Amino acid sequence: MPGSLTHRVPDLGALELLLAVARLGSLGGAARELGITQPAASSRVRSMERQLGVALVDRSPRGSRLTDAGALVTDWARRIVEAAEAFDAGAQALRDRRDSRLRVAASMTIAEYLLPGWLVALRTQLPDTAVSLLAGNSAAVAERLLADEADVGFVEGVSVPAGLDSAVIGHDRLVVVAAPGHPWARRRKPLPAAELAATPLILREKGSGTRQVLDAALG
Repeated sequence: MPGSLTHRVPDLGALELLLAVARLGSLGGAARELGITQPAASSRVRSMERQLGVALVDRSPRGSRLTDAGALVTDWARRIVEAAEAFDAGAQALRDRRDSRLRVAASMTIAEYLLPGWLVALRTQLPDTAVSLLAGNSAAVAERLLADEADVGFVEGVSVPAGLDSAVIGHDRLVVVAAPGHPWARRRKPLPAAELAATPLILREKGSGTRQVLDAALG
C-alpha cells in the first residue's frame, strides 16, 4: 500500500485512549486515567475518527460507548498496544543487560597484579555486574578503547593517545633486578642512567607502558 503507516495508523496514545473508553464506558474517566483533560481526549478521538474515516465513539449524557466500527478497531488496537508493551519490555531488558555489563581492558601488569582485587571489590558493591576482561599491553588497551571494544581501560605509562580521557589512580616504581652473582647485586650506589642505558637488559616489548616509562627515564 502506498504511503507511510504513520499517516494511516493512529498513535499509541490515541489507541490507549480508545481502550480506556471501551473499558470504562466514559470518555471523562478514560481521560482521568491517562492524565489528560476531557477536551484533549475528545479532540484526540475526533482526530482518530477523521484519520480512519469512521465513527468510533457515541457520546451521550449517560456516557460513551463504542460504535460497531469502534469495537472492531478496539480489538485491533489491543493487539497493537500489547505488541508495543512487549517491545518496550524487550528494549528495557536490553538496557538492563547493557547497564550491567562492563568491558574492561587492562595492561598485562595491571591485569595480573591489581585487577583481581578491584574486581572482588566491584562484585561486593555491584554483584549483578558482569565483567569481561581483555588483557594486552598498553598500546593494545588504547586501541580497544578507541575501537569501542572496551568501556574502561587500565594502563601504566607517561601518556595516553589522543581521543582518550585519563585519570591517575595510583603510582608505582621500577626497580632493576639482577642475578646474585652480577656486579650490580653488590653495588650500594645508584646506577647512573647512562650505565643503565648502555647495558643489555631484558625489557618489555614496545607498546608496553612499563617500557614507555623506562624509555622516557633514560631518554
